[in-house]
Amino acid sequence: MQQLATEPKGGEPSGGAPGGEELSLAERAYRAIRDRLVMLEIRPGAPIHEEQLAQSLGVGRTPVREALKRLQYERLITTYPRRGTFATEVNITDLAHISEVRQELEPLAAAQAARRATAADRAALTALRQELASAPSGRHDDTGLMHLDLRVHRAVYAAAHNPYLEDTLVRHDNLATRIWCLFLDRLSDMAGHVEEHGPLIEAIVAGEPEKAAQLARGHVEGFERAIRAAI
Repeated sequence: MQQLATEPKGGEPSGGAPGGEELSLAERAYRAIRDRLVMLEIRPGAPIHEEQLAQSLGVGRTPVREALKRLQYERLITTYPRRGTFATEVNITDLAHISEVRQELEPLAAAQAARRATAADRAALTALRQELASAPSGRHDDTGLMHLDLRVHRAVYAAAHNPYLEDTLVRHDNLATRIWCLFLDRLSDMAGHVEEHGPLIEAIVAGEPEKAAQLARGHVEGFERAIRAAI
């Protein structure tokens, strides 16, 4: 049985409390199940079994049940009376709505991150910049690039130091990533898309909010164009 690893709150930018404290079982279950859904490791439309998830994560059913309540609110799972709970389908018609939100809020988060990032935030972003520079560019590691893409986005949102903005953008980026993963085999330049984060991180670390906002907007617009070209 694969046990959930203990990590410090703050080990992930989204939803953590200040350092040193261990994540609750429910929080750890939530993050693990969420990312399985986001990366389509749990396929769209697949049934969600509490007992199986609890066994695979090495936790009881109560933390899993708490996690699933949050994931339903975030539109990653859906429950039908007398039928059960399922991973939500990925609907390409949602792309325009998701992009509409992200085109406004991603530049805001990037600009605020450039203004508000702490020394620790800048160090974390700089480390991610180094990972981007050394990331493999071959299609064999598109999944690894997607994980890196998620980590960069979540680090930028956290550096904005606005929990309401962060929560909103994490939810929408998760939904956008599911669409991205659905078309991963049709996308020709996954590495190029992820590498766009390099100049964005540099602008944030350098404290250049206008430039960061411009780069963030361009990144979101490029994402939508790439998906539409792949359909």
